[in-house]
Amino acid sequence: MEITTSQEQGRVPVTVLHVQGNIDSASYEQFQRRAEQAIKSGAKNLVIDLREVPYMSSAGLRALNAIYNQLREGEDPNAVTKGVSAGTYKSPHLKLLAPSKRVMETLKMSGFDMFLDIQSNLKDAVASF
Repeated sequence: MEITTSQEQGRVPVTVLHVQGNIDSASYEQFQRRAEQAIKSGAKNLVIDLREVPYMSSAGLRALNAIYNQLREGEDPNAVTKGVSAGTYKSPHLKLLAPSKRVMETLKMSGFDMFLDIQSNLKDAVASF
């Protein structure tokens, strides 16, 4: 797996993680560690570019969940839980970019599409913050 990082400027600064390769049991730790490094370095708004990720396993989903939880620190957990349950909450700090059909099916089956905003192009993803 290869991960590169870029910075975009919309209304707020946005860090983009461009991922190439599968996010699975062999690579999820590298993926999660790279995202956590970006957050520790000050990234508050993160886009994960999944255009070149052909497959994501449950290990990849766990890593996404850990990243999501780290970015939502300080939010009212009750409001988030109620919003997710009602289908009205989308993370204001984590967006996904253009997952492949297979990865999108995984995100939908696991319910991640209920609380993560999924954009089809980088310009819209950056503007969504």
